[in-house]
Amino acid sequence: MAKKHKFGRVVLVSCIALLATGLIADFLWVTSHRFSSAAISYWSAGISLPSSVTTVIASDQEKNTKKKKKESVKERKLSATFQDLPAPELKWEKMASSPVPRLDGAAIQIRDLLYVFAGYGTIDLVHSLVDIYNFTDNSWGGRFDMPKEMAHSHLGMVTDGRYIYIVTGQFGPQCRGPTAKTFVLDTDTNTWTDFVPLPVPRYAPATQLWRGRLHVMGGSKENRFTPGLEHWSIGVKDGKPLENEWRSEIPIPRGGPHRACVVVDDRLFVIGGQEGDFMAKPGSPIFKCSRRMEVVFSDVYMLDGEMKWKVMPPMPKPDSHIEFAWKVVNNSIVIVGGTTEKHPETKKMVLIGEIFQFNLNTLKWYVIGKLPYRVKTTLVGYWDGHIYFTSGQRDKGPDDPAPKKVMAEMWRTKLILNS
Repeated sequence: MAKKHKFGRVVLVSCIALLATGLIADFLWVTSHRFSSAAISYWSAGISLPSSVTTVIASDQEKNTKKKKKESVKERKLSATFQDLPAPELKWEKMASSPVPRLDGAAIQIRDLLYVFAGYGTIDLVHSLVDIYNFTDNSWGGRFDMPKEMAHSHLGMVTDGRYIYIVTGQFGPQCRGPTAKTFVLDTDTNTWTDFVPLPVPRYAPATQLWRGRLHVMGGSKENRFTPGLEHWSIGVKDGKPLENEWRSEIPIPRGGPHRACVVVDDRLFVIGGQEGDFMAKPGSPIFKCSRRMEVVFSDVYMLDGEMKWKVMPPMPKPDSHIEFAWKVVNNSIVIVGGTTEKHPETKKMVLIGEIFQFNLNTLKWYVIGKLPYRVKTTLVGYWDGHIYFTSGQRDKGPDDPAPKKVMAEMWRTKLILNS
């Protein structure tokens, strides 16, 4: 009898083991098919697995989940040079550096002279002076002061070939408030005159002369963050206003600061830019800058004789901080550097190290060159077949596109355009 009982226990254990094995196999098949009808029948029949078996399954599932997550993270891992685009290598020549480093400054070229205005030296230091670069002899000179009440950064600026119109902007360092004051510089005499103030102050509005009128569009509103959509114009001639106040025009399709604004062949283009910007930290006595979410865009809009905005082909990638980073050469708009979307992992600002060309004959964009380093708020000129840029804020290095050092360097290269 003892042998029969022993034999019986062996058979019983074997049957239980087989049953458990069958259930496990069915369970694993069921889970791999996302709870098919067979799986539902198991649970509705009220059959449960031994705790030791469920523990093993749970453990395996956890390992698989962790493995998948790890593989997923690995797949999402991006290069630190986020969004660098393939671009031709160019031979760059280093020229004489600007007398001071500048970030968010402004520049206007008149013939062979590049007038470079204002800007941050550091976040706590702003410049209130003008330096002049002479392309003919490749030297700096002729420095003079700006009016004491003129903005120090985020300026709107344009020239008719002699007079430079300076509109609104930020007054002071860090993230201080804007001013509505405007001025005119006569470059024949380097003398200043007051101009009709803008209806309300703005940061870095798109600014151009078009059809005998000075146009000011978009920018950031008084809090430095909210995009403005307003568009004003005023008649001008020889550095003087022809009207006593600004006139409201058709609003810009998308607001925000730091865009290129270009007039070519009686067409006004507004290119790139962003919505949002750094703001002053609430309660800070020095208006300390505090980061906010910005959205950089690649939008291009054109205003023509019908006074209707038209959507143009977008830039090769989103680009901002380019208000003085462009030149018109052979019916193409050339744009140097800037900033693009923030890095998806580090969440830091990403600088641009490419040169873009917008061919106005074909309405196509091209990437035509690589800069010596990624840089934003470049101040650009063109002379004798060469594109020049100076100042701005460069990257931390080849493998880190985040901004670091404010520059004074001047570089040039032979410009080769796509036809």
